[in-house]
Amino acid sequence: MYLKRSLSKSLTAFKSSRFPYVSKAPSSHRYFATVGIGGNVGDVKRRFEHLFFHLKRDSRVRLVETSLILKNPPFGFIDQDDFFNSIIVLKVNMQPHVFLAYLMRLEKRFARKRSFANAPRTLDLDILFFDNRTIKTSKLSVPHPSWSKRESVVIPLSGMSL
Repeated sequence: MYLKRSLSKSLTAFKSSRFPYVSKAPSSHRYFATVGIGGNVGDVKRRFEHLFFHLKRDSRVRLVETSLILKNPPFGFIDQDDFFNSIIVLKVNMQPHVFLAYLMRLEKRFARKRSFANAPRTLDLDILFFDNRTIKTSKLSVPHPSWSKRESVVIPLSGMSL
């Protein structure tokens, strides 16, 4: 069950028992990774719940925290349904490019199809921050280049305990 609160005409916040969530369990994983999650195809909130449980069971990562879920309008390609977005913080032992490959496999597992830039999608996983590192390669930019300009990132981040 979700508690729903309108933030503005175009923004709605949702809370459940897992969004937001903070773990108190210790972790031996080395690096903090902050990941933006989003989607606008199918039952996205349910998919987020499935992702939550998948991550909780995966020994390669430790789920540390999640934000509320924000429903917001699309940008870029705007002729599509609104998006649901949230933030997850994980502890991982993987290096950034290995972690990126892990996230891309997760997207595929949750039926992500890549058709064109900003296309509708079942699940989008973006590395926003990786353990205070700055990375600029052809496949990965950390911090995410436009994180501070997106309500879909800034609003969920603002309520987290980072």
